[in-house]
Amino acid sequence: MPTRHRDVLSATASGQLTITKHPHGCLMVFPRPEWEKFRDRIAALPMSAQWWKRIFLGNAMDVEMDATGRVLISPELRSAAGISKDTMLLGMGNHFELWDKLAYDTQEAKAMQGEMPDVFKDFSF
Repeated sequence: MPTRHRDVLSATASGQLTITKHPHGCLMVFPRPEWEKFRDRIAALPMSAQWWKRIFLGNAMDVEMDATGRVLISPELRSAAGISKDTMLLGMGNHFELWDKLAYDTQEAKAMQGEMPDVFKDFSF
């Protein structure tokens, strides 16, 4: 975990994180208090979303940062996200996304070549 996030995660989550699959092919890394909110929202979904509940909740793994901010990610989750060596960690507000660097670069280039979604039509940068 980068230094700029380590102190905050230690203070707000006691270094406890939960990692699970994301449907876009990366991993979501939640500070434990944020995971608990997300978990409750997912668990409350109707039966029609049962497979998504399985994907998010059934693949979730609790981890702890060590003294140097490292986190051990299970082989199953690394494989699910195609993480081999180089990674990208993106702050997404209440959680992080962990990507295989090549997969992220490929997806970002693809997104940048396409049109911006309509929700950005009236958005001011």
